[in-house]
Amino acid sequence: QVQLVESGGGSVQPGESLRLSCTASGFTFSNYRLNWYRQASGEGREMVATISGTGVRRTQLRPVQGRFSISRDDAKNTVYLQMDNLKPEDTAVYYCNFPATNIWGQGTQVTVSS
Repeated sequence: QVQLVESGGGSVQPGESLRLSCTASGFTFSNYRLNWYRQASGEGREMVATISGTGVRRTQLRPVQGRFSISRDDAKNTVYLQMDNLKPEDTAVYYCNFPATNIWGQGTQVTVSS
């Protein structure tokens, strides 16, 4: 079965860090672009960061630039999103996406609250 499974979400306080993981099964995503998106309650889904098949990274979302970083480990078929200095406005469900086939993970909840 072809799928993406996210993990690593949780509830943290402002200023703390989380690392999200997204692992593919049923296919190999080496050499392909991968994306992280997020969707806050009542809002649309927005792209957070993207990484090319050759490892070129871009943090797309201006409010998280300098705090979030995307990376990949093709040997583990996994893409990561390192999130530092989290803020309450980062609260959302985070999704990974394999755009070549439009596959999405089920999402992982991140809640930032004091």
